[in-house]
Amino acid sequence: MKQIASFTIDHMKLLRGVYVSRKDKVGTEVLTTFDIRMTRPNFEPVMNTAEIHTIEHLAATYLRNHPDYADKTIYFGPMGCRTGFYLILAGDYQSKDIISLLIGMFEFIKDFEGEVPGASAEGCGNYLDMNLNMAKYLANRFLEEVLYSVTEANLIYPN
Repeated sequence: MKQIASFTIDHMKLLRGVYVSRKDKVGTEVLTTFDIRMTRPNFEPVMNTAEIHTIEHLAATYLRNHPDYADKTIYFGPMGCRTGFYLILAGDYQSKDIISLLIGMFEFIKDFEGEVPGASAEGCGNYLDMNLNMAKYLANRFLEEVLYSVTEANLIYPN
């Protein structure tokens, strides 16, 4: 049975941060998958589904409307373990290349006011499972504690 690459990362050493999880070639295009780790695995509580769901809706709105990344955004969605998100971009990137994009995205989330885009029965399969206040708190925490002062330890998977 083939080993799953992400299962080989020592999650006991993994810090919150932004990591290149994998790069795949599709035709002539490279797709870069990022591991956006918002909580430290196995050391702190995971995020609840309501705030994950809210972050997903707001991040998708931000990314799909970004002047430089709208057409490069393939996917943004939560990890099953609820410690973060995956972002897939068309292009060959390193983690440091998207820090300014993520700062903008998480600032958009922390400052968001009003109705969450797509949070209606017509636009979402579980629109009642949202928590904007907690999503804003988590976005701000990630900005303040990781993105604004990001180091190599937050950008490269541990050995």
